[in-house]
Amino acid sequence: MTTINLNSACIQAIDISPARIAIERALPTISEDPIRFEILFPREPEDPRELSEVPEIRLWFIRLDIDYPWLPYVLDWKGGELTRYAAMLVPHSFSKAEGIEFNPEALQIFVMQKVFVIHSWLKQHDQNRTNNWSKLQQMSQALGYEIDKSFFELI
Repeated sequence: MTTINLNSACIQAIDISPARIAIERALPTISEDPIRFEILFPREPEDPRELSEVPEIRLWFIRLDIDYPWLPYVLDWKGGELTRYAAMLVPHSFSKAEGIEFNPEALQIFVMQKVFVIHSWLKQHDQNRTNNWSKLQQMSQALGYEIDKSFFELI
């Protein structure tokens, strides 16, 4: 597992170099080596916000997503990284009782945008194997969307 460590200085400076270094190192084995984030961002004890509700952290992830729009495909989904990544980019609300609740339309746009981007990225890297498309389907399912296999024939 590849871990990208983020500290307050990187977040405040919108410096994605720790991610860039970790991703570049992981590229040869990225399909077998999922990525996770360790976010160290100090907050006041009375601050009730989740990390995905902190504007500075969200801005850092927006910047990261510009350079690595295919990153959700290689995150540690089982460890909750896909949902946390989506929360950094998609409007949502959070309650202790219900957990995270994404804006449905925003999440749908996010999922479809990621499907198109990752589909293109896989084709560019000659990853045209069936298991990659099924993994892309699983990614969308993990975020609550069913994408029929025939959809990939259209794109």
